[in-house]
Amino acid sequence: MPGTMTACRETPPPLLATFEDALAKLPEDYVAGYFGDRSWGVTVTRSQDGKRTCLYGEELGGTDIVSFNLYRLAGPGSILKPCEMSSAKVIEFVPGFEPSREKAASPP
Repeated sequence: MPGTMTACRETPPPLLATFEDALAKLPEDYVAGYFGDRSWGVTVTRSQDGKRTCLYGEELGGTDIVSFNLYRLAGPGSILKPCEMSSAKVIEFVPGFEPSREKAASPP
């Protein structure tokens, strides 16, 4: 259930809900896809208790990355912890990432 993300107070609630919905739809483990016109490989890991979601994405054939942890709080809301990048970059990437329809092999 989407809630308030405390790490990015300046982001409008509808955008946060879109981010959390898009993240929930991403498959666990590795998936290839596109963000904009670039190919990406993304790995999503979820804790067994559902309290933490981690995403690491690499631009394939490029140098860009996206990485963060999302922690669900005991009460309403969650905390977004981007890894050495802005929350805005993470919040833009997740809804804009389109997984490929075909099953891709995991990276070596």
